[in-house]
Amino acid sequence: MKVELFDFHLPEELIAQVPLKERDASRLMVLNKETGEIKHESFKSIVEYFNDGDCLVLNNTRVMPARLFGMKEDTGASIEILLLKQQEDNVWETLVKPAKRVKEGTVISFGSGVMKATCVGSSEHGGRLLKFNYEGIFYEVLETLGEMPLPPYIKEQLDDRERYQTVFSREIGSAAAPTAGLHFTEEILDQLKAKGVSVAFITLHVGLGTFRPVSADTVEDHEMHAEFYQVTEGTASLLNETRAKGGRIISVGTTSTRTLETIATKHNGHFVSENGWTNIFIYPGYEFKGIDGMITNFHLPKSSLIMLVSALATRENVMNAYETAVTEKYRFFSFGDAMLIL
Repeated sequence: MKVELFDFHLPEELIAQVPLKERDASRLMVLNKETGEIKHESFKSIVEYFNDGDCLVLNNTRVMPARLFGMKEDTGASIEILLLKQQEDNVWETLVKPAKRVKEGTVISFGSGVMKATCVGSSEHGGRLLKFNYEGIFYEVLETLGEMPLPPYIKEQLDDRERYQTVFSREIGSAAAPTAGLHFTEEILDQLKAKGVSVAFITLHVGLGTFRPVSADTVEDHEMHAEFYQVTEGTASLLNETRAKGGRIISVGTTSTRTLETIATKHNGHFVSENGWTNIFIYPGYEFKGIDGMITNFHLPKSSLIMLVSALATRENVMNAYETAVTEKYRFFSFGDAMLIL
């Protein structure tokens, strides 16, 4: 299957640069995955599309302030670092700019020496392995020294860092936000619960591979990045109970979807408590085993994300929906509007 089949023209002015003042003020496109029928709503109306006995699944990951600015101890040269994945013994896989200045043995200092990092090797795609030295708790130091790593297509500064976190974020570890969850407020979650909808949480730490376009010519040749996920016993039980009683499982975002499908695929449609790394790649032809519906944002052309959405609602329906979204001037990407697929 050609990657070009998932391309579309997106005017740059439709890429949302800042979040709306109110989280739930975004627009909502409702797409019937079988017929392709489209309805235009506001996100606040999403409660109307849920039934008593349904289960909403949210990703409770929290974004790290993973962008650090330091200097080489030997020359004083400025170095920018983006944390990607933690390994053992305080070693992190990172992206470094300019990478050519950071060789094995290079020491970088942050915050007037509050924290230091030594390059201990290289990783794929030109990354660097850095071992950090500091006093106290790493994530507390990071909160002081780090900046939020907004996606590359967002050029504006974010005034409030919490607007790039969901209201239910708990487990720190992501390099990017699970952006479909940004629309939810405590009020909407309360309205869903009052209607008899169960709310379950999974954790998947989002990697920067999320933003990379598919570089292969054919979909089947693309290799997905791996991301860490975790599902608790309580969530697994709630999902199995929902399915047994005939309720729908509706995931929020591609991250929740990939987690649920990873587990359901491994266990014949059953959910269990487990954690691990997933590189599941969902594209048209995939048979869903874990979810019945999905809430998502509008994604980049030729991305693995738009391929996942197309697997759920067919490529034809999704590409038509995206063409409609452009015509109707929906807001795209991380701070953009939402789509509900049922």
